[in-house]
Amino acid sequence: MNQNIQHVNTISRRDLLGRVGYGMGSVALSSMFAKELLAGPSSKDPLAPQKSHFPAKAKNVIFLHMVGAPSHLDLYENKPKLVEYSGKDCPEEFLEGQRFAFIRGTPKLLGSEFKFKQYGESGMVVSEVMPNLAKHADKLCMIKTLHTEHFNHAPAQLFFETGFGRFGRPTMGSWVTYGLGSENRNLPGFVVLITGNVAGAGNSLWGNGFLPSAYQGIEFRSTGDPVLFLSNPKGIDAAGRKRIVDGINSLNQAQLDTVGDPEIEARIAQYEMAYRMQSSVPELMDISTETKETHEMYGTEPGKASFANNCLLARRLVERGVRFVQLFDQGWDHHGSVFSSMKNKCKQVDQPISALLHDLEQRGLLNETLVVWGGEFGRTPLMQGDRAKVGRDHHKDAYCVWMAGGGTKGGTSYGETDELGYYPTKNPVHVNDFHATMLHLLGLDHENLTYKFQGRPFRLTDVGGHVIHDLIA
Repeated sequence: MNQNIQHVNTISRRDLLGRVGYGMGSVALSSMFAKELLAGPSSKDPLAPQKSHFPAKAKNVIFLHMVGAPSHLDLYENKPKLVEYSGKDCPEEFLEGQRFAFIRGTPKLLGSEFKFKQYGESGMVVSEVMPNLAKHADKLCMIKTLHTEHFNHAPAQLFFETGFGRFGRPTMGSWVTYGLGSENRNLPGFVVLITGNVAGAGNSLWGNGFLPSAYQGIEFRSTGDPVLFLSNPKGIDAAGRKRIVDGINSLNQAQLDTVGDPEIEARIAQYEMAYRMQSSVPELMDISTETKETHEMYGTEPGKASFANNCLLARRLVERGVRFVQLFDQGWDHHGSVFSSMKNKCKQVDQPISALLHDLEQRGLLNETLVVWGGEFGRTPLMQGDRAKVGRDHHKDAYCVWMAGGGTKGGTSYGETDELGYYPTKNPVHVNDFHATMLHLLGLDHENLTYKFQGRPFRLTDVGGHVIHDLIA
């Protein structure tokens, strides 16, 4: 045996990876390989495109999560009675058995200060603070009765993204890439873009849970390396890094041949993709190549971090075949100064969301891209604090989310709430139903998209969920 090879064999795999890890810069593996698991289907490329359960209406997803939970009562729910009774004590029947995050005693009702109008042929109701989005009323499929099981942020965020209110479950993006793979070998199948601080539930909101680590969301950043440690460290050129990747993968292959661990197979594919990302990611993130008209439409500023930039990047990602793009926008937790704060936040997101819908449509991508907007819960029709800095508390029993494109029925308002916007009175929608419907649009049967873990099959919708066919075109 070659003496060098004998020497390598005296070094443990852990020691060898530790020695080359710094030079490799982990090849973005601190983001990619968060868990060591011995489960999952064996595949030379875990992100290779997979067949859906039935013909799909959507190929890709752009999921816009407004972190902190926007007030549906100031955006999409016009409640004249709530405005009429604003400042009066809330009727006791609405308070019986209720728990609030901050409100104590008998709160007063709070009507919106914003004006509402109907838009489009559908007559969709939208607030004055979202004038650009209102132009797309006939594209929106609005759910007005979504309800969740948690009224605190982190558990509700987890429930909205994973269908479960505690840590450890795969997110929607992980389930989708597990079921369908991706159409671009040079980019991750599941990409995350963040504006502001990370949400309270942290990176579990794009984690793979018990699924193989290949299905974890990868955060792309606006400054520095787009993906952590993507660039070559000092003294290592592209050829040198390729030799390191090949060397590590030869050791991984030997270990795979010995133990048959599918996670090793996933790592081999991900090391190779991470190397390819060195050329594909910088080109993707360089939005300065877009036209002046595109930048004006989105309100983007190349080189700066913004929600507008992330919306444009989301279009560029799905254009390149990335399966699931998750945008988190922080700053919607309005316990005080709700009306002024809502105006400010809507100014930040209204134009770029409108531009995203228009851009996808004019490029022929909207029909195959499911765009989703929403938060972890809604806001109460009750006043929190005094009139000077009035806010709204958390509300889990009924709130609004919308979908557009991807086979949804545009111009639809689904479900109704009472005159105060408090409880559903018609067609309530559980988060599990919402997830089941999203998966259905992607050609996935939520009851058959399962993964066996700890002796039983798991799924995104747990033991519930029903597809809402009235939302599907």
